[in-house]
Amino acid sequence: MHNFNSNYDYFGWGWILWFGFIFLVFSSFGNWGYAYRAHRKFDGLPRKDAASILNERYAAGELTRAQYLELKSDIAAK
Repeated sequence: MHNFNSNYDYFGWGWILWFGFIFLVFSSFGNWGYAYRAHRKFDGLPRKDAASILNERYAAGELTRAQYLELKSDIAAK
């Protein structure tokens, strides 16, 4: 009959298997926590429609009036 002896099983290296298992468990929880926080950070951002982005660009002076009216008509057509 075999008695459990940690020095006999795995030639004394059984502790490294447990260390690896514990490391994997903690790293999995850490990865889950990071992904959870990252998704919550970006889920609540308000989304802008094309017209509001166009208005902001025109107000910032990035577009001329002719470009603004052309893009506005393109947006309205879609």
